[in-house]
Amino acid sequence: MYQNNDRCSCNWDENWVNDRREQRHVHEITGSTAVFNERNEECHNHRFATVSGESIRYGNSHVHEIKFRTDFADGHFHEFRGTSGPAIEVGNGKHVHFASACTEEEDGHRHRFQVASLIESPLDFECEA
Repeated sequence: MYQNNDRCSCNWDENWVNDRREQRHVHEITGSTAVFNERNEECHNHRFATVSGESIRYGNSHVHEIKFRTDFADGHFHEFRGTSGPAIEVGNGKHVHFASACTEEEDGHRHRFQVASLIESPLDFECEA
């Protein structure tokens, strides 16, 4: 196990650090696509994981931009860019978002997927110093 108690000497991109500190409301999104069967020969699907964009006001609720690239399977990958549905309350002031769509076409086909985001900040507690 590597431990270094000295100050980190990494060369951080200051714009990235500043952008990261401005992040306020995002959700983790992880899932897999539906299986695609190419002429009854090669069944396959893909997995994906991403973090949504910031919240975008939508009526009395909000949505999030979702972008991802799937894993590489059967010699190709797929991309998706779209938006989630509005917030779905799950209790205790928490919510998730749902999305149902298709990936972009690659290798002559698309994949359908349905996914619910994870809860934003699932562990709301303060750590004691």
